[in-house]
Amino acid sequence: MPLHTLTQLSQLPAASWDALLPTSQPFLRHAFLSSLEDSGSVGGRTGWLPAHRLWCDAQGQVQAALPAYIKQHSYGEYVFDHAWADACRRAGIAYYPKLLGAVPFSPVSGARLLGDAHAAAQLLDELADELDDQGLSSLHINFTSPACDALMLQRQGWLERLGCQFHWHNRGYRDFHDFLDVLASRKRKQMRKEREQVAGQGIDFDWRGGHELSEVDWDFVYQCYANTYHVRGQAPYLTRTFFSLLAERMPEAIRVVFARQHGRPLAMAFSLVDGDTFYGRYWGCLAEFDRLHFETCFYQGMERAIAEGLERFDAGAQGEHKLIRGFEPVLTHSWHYLRHPGLHAAVAEFLEQERSGVRVYAEQARSYLPFRQAAGG
Repeated sequence: MPLHTLTQLSQLPAASWDALLPTSQPFLRHAFLSSLEDSGSVGGRTGWLPAHRLWCDAQGQVQAALPAYIKQHSYGEYVFDHAWADACRRAGIAYYPKLLGAVPFSPVSGARLLGDAHAAAQLLDELADELDDQGLSSLHINFTSPACDALMLQRQGWLERLGCQFHWHNRGYRDFHDFLDVLASRKRKQMRKEREQVAGQGIDFDWRGGHELSEVDWDFVYQCYANTYHVRGQAPYLTRTFFSLLAERMPEAIRVVFARQHGRPLAMAFSLVDGDTFYGRYWGCLAEFDRLHFETCFYQGMERAIAEGLERFDAGAQGEHKLIRGFEPVLTHSWHYLRHPGLHAAVAEFLEQERSGVRVYAEQARSYLPFRQAAGG
């Protein structure tokens, strides 16, 4: 059979996997996904069991792939189907295990069906047909690219779900002041005031690339990252080892900013970059300071994107507070194949209404953007 399951990405050479990627997006690279596995952030008892699907030709060469995981829960996905699972539980329908095509813990849109388009279509069709044999209730593919969306629209039985994120666009700004100049006066003053409040507390910022970070630095990064979960009574998704492995395997993509007060580190924001996009991923602090979150996570990232000539700043899921700071609504897509006929029908009806609501929400959200009327777009 041309369809194979890979339970450890390390079984496939990095060059073979990366050759399938259409872009340089860091989250799809062998280095990122294998670091999740080798660090224990997925696998084992995490509820994320790697089950990557490969489509191979007669000579055994990989032609297409789907990064995939057998899931025993719905945490860490950022496309929320807990209500679907709960409805199944009440009806006596098994919702777990399910199969998820995604990048764990990363609500970043991009390619999911990798490699040759024809082979990827065959992989998808074969995979949907074999769910029953594997005891899987459903197949979900989250945060897809336009090319993947076009492929899914051609197939029967798949349900589309929309979401809304907020991304900042660098429209050729020379610096942060240049960006402020396109804002309405009141919003411009608000941002300046927020930044001045942080500076007035004696806090400054230090940017480091992956090659410049020591293990002591990574200890602090992880301490801050883990603290964002601990304060909510939750365990962090990522292990400490993940950060060291990623720094070893793809340091060129890593950017970390440290917030310091009189030389003492207080907070950090961890980001990744590719050819045109700045991806803000994780943040954390060890002490609360007024407006520190906005400065560290948003304004510093915007300045960095401008400095590196990057076109877009993807700061992650949710966050209506991003709107007044110039982050514009962007629709995201996910696709769902549900084997149970009753569940499929109920979810299809729900998603039809939800898609309409998401589109209206995204359009209304634009009215809160801070741009001068002639400068927005």
